[in-house]
Parts: sequence; C-alpha cells; structure tokens
Amino acid sequence: MGGEEKINLPLSILDHLFLHGSANGLFTASTGSLAEEENLSQERHNGPSTCCGYHAGLGIPTLCSKILRWSPKIKFSSSVLCQQGIILEELGLCSILDVLQLWTTGVPPCRDPSLVIQNQKFDGVPVRIYSSRTVPTRKRKAVLYFHGGAGVFGSIDAYERVLRHMAKEGDATVVAVGYGLAPENPYPNQYTECLKAAVYLMKHAEDYGIDGSRIIISGDSCGANFATRVCQLLVDRRDLPKVHAQALIYPGLQAMDLSLPSYQQNCRSPLLWRKIVAYFCCRYLNKPTSFINDLLKSSHVPKATRLKYQKWVNADNIPEQFKVRGYTEQDHSLSNFNPQLYEEMKEMLSETFSPLLAEDEVVCKLPQTFLLTCEFDVLRDDGLLYMKRLMDNGVPVTWSHVENGMHGIMPLFGYGILSFPSAKRAAHDVTDFIRRL
Repeated sequence: MGGEEKINLPLSILDHLFLHGSANGLFTASTGSLAEEENLSQERHNGPSTCCGYHAGLGIPTLCSKILRWSPKIKFSSSVLCQQGIILEELGLCSILDVLQLWTTGVPPCRDPSLVIQNQKFDGVPVRIYSSRTVPTRKRKAVLYFHGGAGVFGSIDAYERVLRHMAKEGDATVVAVGYGLAPENPYPNQYTECLKAAVYLMKHAEDYGIDGSRIIISGDSCGANFATRVCQLLVDRRDLPKVHAQALIYPGLQAMDLSLPSYQQNCRSPLLWRKIVAYFCCRYLNKPTSFINDLLKSSHVPKATRLKYQKWVNADNIPEQFKVRGYTEQDHSLSNFNPQLYEEMKEMLSETFSPLLAEDEVVCKLPQTFLLTCEFDVLRDDGLLYMKRLMDNGVPVTWSHVENGMHGIMPLFGYGILSFPSAKRAAHDVTDFIRRL
C-alpha cells in the first residue's frame, strides 16, 4: 500500500463513525510531517445535525480498524459534532466542552443483577462502587478508577460498561471517582479529589469488604495521568498500605514536547489530535486558547528545563519501530522561548501536570504496572517513555500495545457487535491484568 493511497468511503458514514474532526476538519493517520499538518486543505462536509451519530457510527468499527492499518495517509471528512461545538461556542450559546460532555454520556446499559452499584462520597468526593452480589471467601481486591476527558469533560456514566466488566471479569470491587471538571472546578482540584478518594479508600477498605493491601489505582487518558501522580504521591505515605499496582491506559504524561514521533504521525488521528491536546491544556488550566500554536512550538519551555529533562523526554528513547511511519527530528535549540507564555503556562511543566518528570527516587518506589498504548494515538510516546523510566528503575511492567487502536477507545467498549475491536482488546488486557493480581 503506497504512502499516498487514499480510501474513499461515504462521507456520511465517516461523519457518524467518529464525530470528532481535526482542528482543520480532517482526520489523517499522518506520515509524520508537521508541515503537512499546517498545509492540509480545509475540507468540509455538511452532514446531518445530530449527536446520535456516535452510536450509529459504531456499526462499522471493524472496517475503521482495518482502514487505520491499511494506509498511512487517510483523509476523513470533518466531524459533525466538532463543527457544531465550535459554532455554538463562537455564538456564545455553549462551550464545545458542553457538547463533548453530552456526547460522552452515552446510552445507559440495562440493570445488571450480578452487581451491587452504589453512589457514595469518599471524604466529600463522589464515587460509584461496583461490587459482586456473591459472597466472597475472602476480602476482594479493589480498582480505584479515574475516567478520562482531559479534566474538562467525561463522566462515570460514559464508562459504565467497562467499569462493570472490570468488576465482574476482574473479580474486583471497582470504585470510580467522579472528580469535578475544569474550568468550573479549577486545576489542580482534580488531583486533590482523586488523592482524597484514594486515601479514604485505603483507610476504610475493610468497611467495603476490600483487602487494603490489594488496591489497584487505574485510569485512562488524563485519568491515567491522575493515577500516575497519585501513585507517586503515595509512595512515602507510611500511614497507608502500599498501592498494590497501577494500571495506566493510554496516559498523557508530559507537556514539554508535543513534537514526539506519535504527535507527528497522529497529528490528525481520530478523537484526539495534536492541536486539540494544546487546546485542552489551555481549557484545563483556564488559559487563553490563543496560546495553542506557541505551545506546539514548545515556546513555553526554558532552555534550562529542556536540558534538565531531555534525558527522559527525548525521541531517542523511543524504539525505532515506532518511527517507521515517519518522524522529523525537531531542533529545539531554535525554539523561540517566550517568557510571558512560560509564566502563564508553567504549571504544564510541573510534576503534577507532567508526572513523567518525577525524579528517579520516586519512580523506583512505584508498584508493578500495567501500561497500555495505542498505535494511532498522539499520546502513545508518553506511555513508551514512562515505560522505559519504570523499567530502568526496576519496576515490573506489563505492556499492551493495541496496533489498530486510537485514543479514547475505553468508553467504546460494551456495545456488543457495535463495539470497536480495539476497545474489546484494551478492556480484556487491563481486566486480565487485574484478575491475575
């Protein structure tokens, strides 16, 4: 299959398949050129004005997965949902984040008689507990789960199916945390609430029939970012049991370099693309979105900071097999450092926002780790870099790489024949890891 080959599918089907367009109205599994990102034509397709396409589109997930494998350069039409969100935001009617929040709620599943599902609060933080109705012979392990959504959208409801699956097939009590969303709940309250929920669960595990020595902290996307940082913060807590394991699903772990190979190769991949990462960073920190282009150029990173962390955040640490789809090395010495931008966005370089930057004396104390990455995900290399850091520090790592996967597949699990195969693979692998603990 040649690099320029394109597969033409009906635009209406593709619009209903993904509901997310790129910043310029295209989905592209890119060849890796940042120049390409700037020069792609701005195609538009006026599809039906509806939000139900998310579920209608799930009818051809297998075809989509094959498309992503077939060609390194595939152009899709713009997303109906993304267009609507941008238009509504520009009109001042609602935020694009409100539209995304509506979309991610999904269709609620039927009642499951095998589970007891309760909404409670842990130290004031909303949680939902999934536990089996069967009487266990011993205290159960627990999974504390933080959902994705860039800290600005998403909900427990969107993950209802995969959380139930984890509880049943993983033989675990699952506790999902409903942390508050930015900007209404300002950063870093998301971390604070996730940490509070973790500490409460560890202190009160017995009250819920949970073995406090077998607590797994998990999450996907920004939820995996929260899980990573919470585990780092807990390594020296002597008043609490040790975290048994962490399970990190396509985590975003650094905001220092948005030009790593995965960012270039997947600069226009479905669901999460390069520019939208910078957009979400700005919205999460409640900063002007006019900073986006400068953030993509790493203008917020001082030279001293880059030199300090280049041993960890460096494309040289990415295995060569992940550069074959294309990578242009960036000369960051030519970056136009902007002191004002740094002052506005310096939180992005903190260990709270970018836990990949944590020191070795913290990383070496972390528990056994499950780490899942997806090939067609801009955040893929964040996971690969963190895996290297964990392994270099002697932390046991179970790695799952979904070759035909893209970012955000976990909420797409559990819709029967409409489920994405990559979502089934991801849910199976993380649940299998949990079951074996």
